[in-house]
Amino acid sequence: MIRFETSPEKYRHWKLEIEGEIAHLIMDVREDEPLRPDYKLKLNSYDLGVDIELADAVERLRFEHPEVKAVVLRSGKSAIFSAGANIFMLGSSGHSFKVNFCKFTNETRLAMEDASANGGQHYIAACNGTTAGGGYELALACDEIILVDDGKSAVSLPEVPLLGVLPGTGGLTRLVDKRKVRRDRADVFCTLAEGIRGQRALEWGLVDVLAPRSKFGEIVMQRAREWATKTPPRDGAGIPLEPLEPGVSESEVRYRYATLTLDRKLRTATLLVKGPQGELPGTLAAIGAAGAGFWPLRLFREIDNALLHLRFNEPDTAVLILKSQGDPEAVRRADESLAKFSEDWRIREIILLMKRALKRLDLTSRTVFALIEPGSCFAGSLLELALAADRSYMLDAPQGDLRVATTALNEGLLPMSNGLSRLESRLAGRPERVREARSRTFSAQEAEGAGIVTLAVDELDYEETIRLAVEERASLSPDALTGLEACLRFAGPETLETKIFGRLSAWQNWIFARPNAVGEHGALTLYGKPARPVFDWKRT
Repeated sequence: MIRFETSPEKYRHWKLEIEGEIAHLIMDVREDEPLRPDYKLKLNSYDLGVDIELADAVERLRFEHPEVKAVVLRSGKSAIFSAGANIFMLGSSGHSFKVNFCKFTNETRLAMEDASANGGQHYIAACNGTTAGGGYELALACDEIILVDDGKSAVSLPEVPLLGVLPGTGGLTRLVDKRKVRRDRADVFCTLAEGIRGQRALEWGLVDVLAPRSKFGEIVMQRAREWATKTPPRDGAGIPLEPLEPGVSESEVRYRYATLTLDRKLRTATLLVKGPQGELPGTLAAIGAAGAGFWPLRLFREIDNALLHLRFNEPDTAVLILKSQGDPEAVRRADESLAKFSEDWRIREIILLMKRALKRLDLTSRTVFALIEPGSCFAGSLLELALAADRSYMLDAPQGDLRVATTALNEGLLPMSNGLSRLESRLAGRPERVREARSRTFSAQEAEGAGIVTLAVDELDYEETIRLAVEERASLSPDALTGLEACLRFAGPETLETKIFGRLSAWQNWIFARPNAVGEHGALTLYGKPARPVFDWKRT
């Protein structure tokens, strides 16, 4: 079982050092400590275990170190930044693992970019040597790339010529969309296995700064200090992120506020989330005193962890069922506190973490159904779970006391990858309906009429309707469903994020299943062996 919790004292492949306003994230991969024993992590190549530690460090820097304004990402090895994702790990992994690995690394890189754009922590890639494949994609996620100018160190994306696959962490999209590299130059670059170095790399926009080896460290620190001036100071202490320590059994993963229950016979998982329990802190001081146990912070960390567990450890699950339990008024009060204090950096970071966890749900390749039943608390931030679902079913109880509610958090504070709120995406082209849905409560019939839920179902038919919907969904082709859901979840404009996940991940998914890459004589299969790949030359 893959576990996604770690902390700096447990890191094997990274070192985190803080020097006032500047943090150093040092990549020093232990080649003999891979996630699985069938490969070695040579040349600072990485696997999922390495990236789990990086994701943890990025999140801890945001919550625990408000003093940090610039993060230098550098290598602990001489003359090598990173050789990228470990090829032998990819070659020996199953299809779903390869795709989920690419998805996770993409989400981690996007978290770095979010830390810069919204958290004021700017990332500088200090490339002291060879920077290849996923190593260069890691650098591309930074605000600035500094390359040592020693006549031999190059940046490269060699996946097409060497492996018959694509740069799997958004490299192509970041080249042309983020760095504005001309597409003809990008075409040349991505087919040169040896990459591009020195002045040409600078002229083409592949790096931002060249530094001679004799002055490399000095220039890196100078640039880090300059980036640090772009962020105003943040008042107040950080929030240490307590371990989640879920209880894991054969059929259940139990957290404080969330429980993931597995039914392998039906191929379903049910994620039950609980609303606030007891009196919520109502002032900034009280919220600060609550620390990492503050309900929205703790719950959405749990949701995020549960989704990763589902992706990697339960690949046969067909349908994820979302349920909630608690007082919707308590959820509304929690949301009101978050909206009221959203200018405070700690509250802003909590909201941004909620946003990232909900995006993880949007991007999870499982059918998602939300069930709104007596005792539910789908209000505001928890209503976002139901709005993210592919379908939502609400019991139309005779007494009519079951309600869903919107709050200020549904009005754009928790955007999707397309930059829109889930209400805006759901009610595309109907801005008046979005305005009418703001900060109000809905009965089942009203929620269906307003487009908040898919169906309001009466008591007589409810259980049978749900049973048939789940059984039907579980019987359909998982490949077709993944494509269907991915196409339907992101109405509206395209962004760098939607391109990465909608285009690149889809192409990578397809290429990872093709014999030219992973067949007996495919390029990825034969990498490092004394044989040349044999391609089917037909273009498809």
